[in-house]
Amino acid sequence: MEPTLPTQKFVSVKEVKNGVIYLKNGGMRKILIVSGLNFDLKSEEEQEMILNTFQNFLNSLDFSVQFFIHSRKINIDSYLEKMLARKNDEQNELLKIQITEYVEFIKSFVEQNAIIDKSFFIVVPYEPTALISNASGFLGGILGKKPVAAEARRTEKENVEQLEHRIEQAVSGLEQIGLRVAGLEDDETVELLYNLYNPKLVEKKDLEITKNK
Repeated sequence: MEPTLPTQKFVSVKEVKNGVIYLKNGGMRKILIVSGLNFDLKSEEEQEMILNTFQNFLNSLDFSVQFFIHSRKINIDSYLEKMLARKNDEQNELLKIQITEYVEFIKSFVEQNAIIDKSFFIVVPYEPTALISNASGFLGGILGKKPVAAEARRTEKENVEQLEHRIEQAVSGLEQIGLRVAGLEDDETVELLYNLYNPKLVEKKDLEITKNK
């Protein structure tokens, strides 16, 4: 029987520092969170303008980027507990009845319609020492292909500056569409990566926290 390899062997991330993901193969990544917009509520002229602006943004980039959506089921038990605590403190009997009915309605609604929180991200890559080919898989190859063509090495400061230049391009292009963009800090980046690599464990953890309350 072959020995089981530790999980770290399958994770391409070496470290997260100053909001930048450093990969084991030398690559660097920055994850930006992007606000959404309701495209269907826009007029035809606005929709056409958004599409043209987004197309121009993509055409202006001389590097590839990855867009992805992270969906997560929201646990509202803590919210319902706050409502019940509010009911216990309420002196008005009519309001107590209304709060009880409201809590029961929310419980029934959530049982039939799960509430999903969606976050939108863009991953900006930079390869200080290599070009990546045949990208595929998780984040479109963002986290894990071996380098195949070496380039001249730069200092870490110069590499970060090159990545920041790409980030500025991405942020500027998305803001022209009317989107808000912000870079993730270290703790936010680590939490997102943990959730992406361990979706089942995250759900189980949320469930255990709810039970222990």
